[in-house]
Amino acid sequence: MILRDKVVDWVRPTAAIFLMALMAGCSSTPSVPETSHDGLVLQADTKFGLVYAKPGVDISAYENFAVHHCEVAFRKNWQRDQNSTRRSTTRRVTDADMEGIRASLAELCETEFLSVLSVEPAYSVVSEEQAGASTLLLRPNIINLDVAAPDVSSPGVSRSYTTESGEMTLFLEVADASTGETLFRIVDRRRNLNSMRLQWSNSVTNTADAKRILNAWGEQFREGLDRVYRGDNS
Repeated sequence: MILRDKVVDWVRPTAAIFLMALMAGCSSTPSVPETSHDGLVLQADTKFGLVYAKPGVDISAYENFAVHHCEVAFRKNWQRDQNSTRRSTTRRVTDADMEGIRASLAELCETEFLSVLSVEPAYSVVSEEQAGASTLLLRPNIINLDVAAPDVSSPGVSRSYTTESGEMTLFLEVADASTGETLFRIVDRRRNLNSMRLQWSNSVTNTADAKRILNAWGEQFREGLDRVYRGDNS
């Protein structure tokens, strides 16, 4: 999908060390609540845009990971705005088109987080059905998806050219799989770089752009895990 201008037997870390290693960086944080509605506290100086954590949480008992189904939500009024610029009714974005994009991106998102956990040396990954008290459940979601030039199903030959690729926001919660309690919440907005020149946009280029952003999120998360559990500071 083309995207618009726009956590076995290793050292058992405390939540504070986990956050420092996983999120260490220097991005600026906008004016947002210091404490979330469910009591998580905003963390400073993180690589991800926003990071909230449960005060005093200890992840030392968690040995496995599971990945929940990813939900995808478009930017408000995205379909309406897309169709307002399309003269031909056959080129309008339908509900079926949106559902296809959601399903495709959700699968890519789940695959990415499962993949980064499974890369050698792999972490212990279980299915959500097998998840228990020693499992951290990753709940990745994509919100505010803004596809600049969706490849819709329509008769005839039509091409879309864009200088912008689009954007989407990761809304990732890390929870205790047994209780369902959210321990960490990560929100990070990403956009593909503006090419500054017109390029043909289609389902292939859209998918490639989405994979690049998802891969960046996945690698960043994996790097944090390796620092914490395996002492990898490279």
